[in-house]
Amino acid sequence: MHDRGAGDEMFDYARTAVEAALAAGASYADARVVIRRNERLSAQNGELEAVDNGLEAGVGVRSLVGSSWGFAASSDLTDTAARRAGAEATATAKASALVPGTGLALADVPVVEDRYVTPHEEDPFDVALDEKVGVIVTATRTMHAVEGVAVASAHLAFWVTDKWFVSSQGHRIHQHLVESGCGMDATAIGERETQRRSYPQSFGHVETGGYEVVRRFDLPGHAQEVAEEAVQLLSAADCPAGELDLILESSQLALQIHESVGHAIELDRILGWEAAMAGTSFLDLDQLGTLRYGSELMNITADATIPGALATFGYDDEGTPAQRVPIVEEGIWVGVLSGRDSAHLAGLPPGGMVRADGFNRMPMVRMTNVGLLPGDSSLEQIVGDTKHGVLMATNRSWSIDDKRLNFQFGCEIGWEIVDGKRHRMVKNPTYTGITPRFWASLDRLAGADEWVPWGLPNCGKGQPMQIGHTGHPASPGRFRNVRVGVRG
Repeated sequence: MHDRGAGDEMFDYARTAVEAALAAGASYADARVVIRRNERLSAQNGELEAVDNGLEAGVGVRSLVGSSWGFAASSDLTDTAARRAGAEATATAKASALVPGTGLALADVPVVEDRYVTPHEEDPFDVALDEKVGVIVTATRTMHAVEGVAVASAHLAFWVTDKWFVSSQGHRIHQHLVESGCGMDATAIGERETQRRSYPQSFGHVETGGYEVVRRFDLPGHAQEVAEEAVQLLSAADCPAGELDLILESSQLALQIHESVGHAIELDRILGWEAAMAGTSFLDLDQLGTLRYGSELMNITADATIPGALATFGYDDEGTPAQRVPIVEEGIWVGVLSGRDSAHLAGLPPGGMVRADGFNRMPMVRMTNVGLLPGDSSLEQIVGDTKHGVLMATNRSWSIDDKRLNFQFGCEIGWEIVDGKRHRMVKNPTYTGITPRFWASLDRLAGADEWVPWGLPNCGKGQPMQIGHTGHPASPGRFRNVRVGVRG
């Protein structure tokens, strides 16, 4: 026997919800009790702007009846509320199953009792508030002191999440997840335009880990350079236009992966189950294993086990263990992002890619760490091997059609490459392409030393909206004969 603690109580609530769902007629049910604490600090022009703290807690339960899922949630952590949520989930599933449809079955996964804790050195909530405030106030003060900078902003963001998962098949899993991130930007205003530079990337960067993530990225230490580049962009030449070689630094390549690969390989989109926010997909399951997605240098994996990457965890929200799934091998499409239901329907093993944004959202297929494996070159070698091209860095804008085919991206900064050297800084760099044709032009990739597990903390999907935390490891790469300098 062991002394019962808070964790046992949370497992009890989840089990109560599952038992109520089964008693109401579900063939399968699972439940998650989630307690999530978050903090965001922001500063502008050398002054603290806001410190926002949040805490949410509750239980969410899924119920399967025939062809349909039902879901219900409650922020009231009591046995009564848990039973009510379980019964409501099954009632919803029964109502949905009145519409004719193919019965759903779930792909097999190991049934485990386990605990997972994010590896971290410093709990961000144990760090003194004065220290955290000092980082962003100092960074923005440094940026704002640079002549020409009108607005200097910085932020820190932290999430600590506990999940207790129980399924009717016998899962009992507790996870303690820690996520930490930071970002800053400087905006310079000229007579006719505004330019912006961001660090480490345009959305702010988040990893799994503690406050050591913030220390490593050292916002104050990069503030001067960021501000000076924003001002320099005001007088920079426009990005050249035409078909040129395109070199993408790793954070921009990470977003390219997210938009033109990550969403396209979500199995719920491929099957037509999901079309909100980002549409469906140009991919067809009949092409799995044969479709050429890109060049032989294109090797993509979805890997939820990469240390420090944002979508790294022990188990997804269906109890499927984190794993590494091949997606593209030497340019050939070989894998998808799936859940237990969609994987079973497609005849594939489940990849552990189902997560929910909090206790009160239905778990759905989400990207894990969908990344491009590194090559054997370096950014400087790639530049040195480029006759005429543009190196682009840090996303500024993006647009892609609802099949994930035609896209256009804008970046904050670029450098024209002439005869293997950075000839000049250029502003407003843009490029456009068609997904398989673009990836087919990939011919150089930097190596493991420049491979960064970029975290994207703002991926929207679903109705009601869910915000996902996804990871996209990448190193700089070159694409041949890409249309750049597109205006309008």
